[in-house]
Amino acid sequence: MSTALSDQALDQLFRTARTANAFADKPVSDDTLRQLYELLKWGPTAANTTPARFVFVTSAQAKARLLPALDAGNRDKTLAAPATVIVGYDLEFHQKLPYLFPHTDAKSWFDGPQENRANPALVNGTLQGAYLILAARALGLAAGPMGGFDHAQVDAAFFAGTSVRSNFLVNLGYPSEQGLFPRSPRLSFDEAARIQ
Repeated sequence: MSTALSDQALDQLFRTARTANAFADKPVSDDTLRQLYELLKWGPTAANTTPARFVFVTSAQAKARLLPALDAGNRDKTLAAPATVIVGYDLEFHQKLPYLFPHTDAKSWFDGPQENRANPALVNGTLQGAYLILAARALGLAAGPMGGFDHAQVDAAFFAGTSVRSNFLVNLGYPSEQGLFPRSPRLSFDEAARIQ
């Protein structure tokens, strides 16, 4: 039976967690990145489509391929981050549905032109990118999601010859007090939501 998380856990995931622009000088191990995926993969997507594809950029060679595609304001912090995740989405995600959603023929729902799959791939892949951020926080990592890059360049460098397209990037590492901006405000419930 599910119970509410402790205040400490809620703080770590949401209330005191911050977008990171700098990280402690400590690498993120491959084992931790695998743990991260093993958590995020359980987050729900429509019809279990799970279209997100992740490239964990950690080596100097891979960073060198990524950096030319970044806007100037994102280069230094990405170079200094222990890991950068390219969160992509697969436009051919439906090919996996006989395995992922075996109780009905969900693949047929998405057959046809690739552009008809672009919106569900983007929406559900974005959900999975958000799960990645929460999973990172749950594992004691800090995350810095960002746009500010040339999608075509990233796709050519990391997804050439595939049906995967880049969505956004997330810098990952262990928390540092450096590079934190003052917390920005959020909208109140009444400004952003309603109950009907």
